[in-house]
Amino acid sequence: MTDWDLRKLRVLRALEEFGTVRATAEALNMTPSAVSQQLSSLSQQVGVALLEAHGRRVRLTEAAHALLRHTDIVLAQLERAEAELDGFARGEAGRVRVGAFATAIPSLVVPALNTLRREYPGLTTRVHQAEASEVYDLLSAGEVDIGLSLAAQAPSGHDGRYDRRELLTDPLDAALPVHHRLASARALRLRDLAEEPWIYGAAGPWRDITVAACAQAGFVPEQAHVASDWKAILDMVAAGMGVALVPRLAAADDTPGVSLRVLRSDQPRRHVVCAVRSGSGGRPQTAVVLRALADAAAGLGGKIVHSV
Repeated sequence: MTDWDLRKLRVLRALEEFGTVRATAEALNMTPSAVSQQLSSLSQQVGVALLEAHGRRVRLTEAAHALLRHTDIVLAQLERAEAELDGFARGEAGRVRVGAFATAIPSLVVPALNTLRREYPGLTTRVHQAEASEVYDLLSAGEVDIGLSLAAQAPSGHDGRYDRRELLTDPLDAALPVHHRLASARALRLRDLAEEPWIYGAAGPWRDITVAACAQAGFVPEQAHVASDWKAILDMVAAGMGVALVPRLAAADDTPGVSLRVLRSDQPRRHVVCAVRSGSGGRPQTAVVLRALADAAAGLGGKIVHSV
């Protein structure tokens, strides 16, 4: 198999374009003797004559023209390859997998990936829904490249396996039945709901957040119903079965029969973070997706910081 030298093929292409060895040498910033040497070497390499005398000049043989037809195809394909590789180098092509908990997907992940689909059509993304506590396991196993979780679910201490940054702070609003006596109360406080029946999960981060927020307000919530799905919780609130704390990301759409109240003086918040394997945030494709997520968070009015 011939070991092709693209530099020599480009010299042959230039000779066909400029007509003479001297003009070719000037165009390529070479000496005429260097041009002749390159073409002679190429002819020996392919085993056929590429030039023939034509008066005081040389001209390309039929074999040379045949070779150039293939050369044009090869060079065009290499140009396309270079363009595609440039896309990888700039983060405009490749694949990024994003793991995220449920309420982060519609408000953060989907808007970010929709933007990327328009701006970087060569970049492929894949979403993996998981519990906030599972995201770090997915990162560690190499199943996702970026993980959206909650600060409270981060590995204990300083874990050097991950780089984290806070994406936004998500306020927790009180969900009350629309006809509840406190639904229109002025300056509602969390402790005003101390005697109410509460709806929250049996275990996991949301139970912990609800119990901790109520403890901070000075009471232990009476768990009247156990649920972890936000639609189920809001439907039960609408039915007058109790009250709940609902993250603003989870209540983006109005639920009939539910009054969502901002807790003015003691409003709890949860902190949404994105994490990557340590050192991988500099990968161009990952950096592009991280910027898109930060922009989506900024669009929600979230507090953007650079590290935690």
